[in-house]
Amino acid sequence: MKAHHKMLIGIVTGTVAGLAANALAGGAPWLDWTVTNVASPVGQIFIRLLLMLVVPLLFAALVMGVAELDLKQVGRLGVRTLGYTVVLSTISVLIGLVLVNLIQPGVGLSEEALALARSGTQIKAAPPPSDTSFGAVLMSMVPTNPLKAAADGDMIGLIVFSLIFGLGVALTPGEAVRHLRDTIQGLYDVMMKLIDGVLKLAPFGVAALLFAMTAKLGLGILGQLAAYVGTVLLALAIHMFIVYSLSVRFLGGRNPIEFFRDSRLAIVTAFSTSSSSATLPTALKVAEENLKLPPNVSRFVLTAGSAMNQNGTALFEGVTVLFLAQVYGVPLDLQQQALIMFICILAGIGTAGVPAGSIPVIAMILGMFKIPVEGLGLVLGVDRFLDMCRTTLNVTGDLAAAVYVARGEPPARTDVERATGPTAS
Repeated sequence: MKAHHKMLIGIVTGTVAGLAANALAGGAPWLDWTVTNVASPVGQIFIRLLLMLVVPLLFAALVMGVAELDLKQVGRLGVRTLGYTVVLSTISVLIGLVLVNLIQPGVGLSEEALALARSGTQIKAAPPPSDTSFGAVLMSMVPTNPLKAAADGDMIGLIVFSLIFGLGVALTPGEAVRHLRDTIQGLYDVMMKLIDGVLKLAPFGVAALLFAMTAKLGLGILGQLAAYVGTVLLALAIHMFIVYSLSVRFLGGRNPIEFFRDSRLAIVTAFSTSSSSATLPTALKVAEENLKLPPNVSRFVLTAGSAMNQNGTALFEGVTVLFLAQVYGVPLDLQQQALIMFICILAGIGTAGVPAGSIPVIAMILGMFKIPVEGLGLVLGVDRFLDMCRTTLNVTGDLAAAVYVARGEPPARTDVERATGPTAS
């Protein structure tokens, strides 16, 4: 059975079983005991296993993503890819913020749902800065102690350090640095192997989370969460089918319908695996064989994009933060929402290829704006499905970026894809 089929069975089983238990034995002592001592712990262990692997995987993925680029030869490819990423990520977060302000999915959530959130997962957020002005927050993104930043849940600080460290590895020649690069690659491979193992538990973990939620709150919670899920899905759909279509047509010079048809293998793989990294080999095959893109462009843009061009992740983080702010009645003015947008764009760089990697970043943003971090307990039950959807958008965005960059690149530059180390020519 394929992974996404197992996930669907887990979602349906957990939801139906929880609703049935609520309808037949709502409030019964044995049901409360089962939720508290069986279902909730199983779901939380699954989430904790994922979060446990986020920091080392994020560090290794970012360092290798930068270190494997020949910075002298990247030149125009890097500038165009980075510019495209920033612009499209900004558009994606804006779409999410506008929709969540219009639909207001977090308004009117019941007291029972809030109580469940307060008793949900305990995720540590980075301590909020005393000064939340734009300049102060920008300065706080550069950590004085990267280990402390990781321990405190400061994912932005860890991302910045990882990017700088990767740049140092790329610029430093020598045998010792090559061994260091191999070691970090080994760390990445081990973390990905462990992630694969944890994801085999995903159907059980998600079923347990949804059972715990629906058994306590019944059918009402599904209606309340449906507004949140609907907002995220609408924003993802607008960005994928409208923004990317316009990008492919006017920036890439291609027919959007043909683009989506040629990319369908990578799109389905991304939805099934919920991992940009796992989809990368398929995306490379699609780019070169179906979209007929130059190998030097597709390999650079897709490799860098799988770690940095994460429109769906940035959009999801912005919507979730504002949703939980609405749930708890925390007012956020336009300046604060703009700051959230900026942080989400930067955070999208580091959460690629890591299932549930957005959760610590969202927790950090919530803590920064004094929004109760416990509210994440409300969204964890549906996060896995939304993770599959936003990964689909991320991978499609990588292919759209490759189409744009390829249009302005001369075919003669065929050695860029070989620039993966100090011996590259």
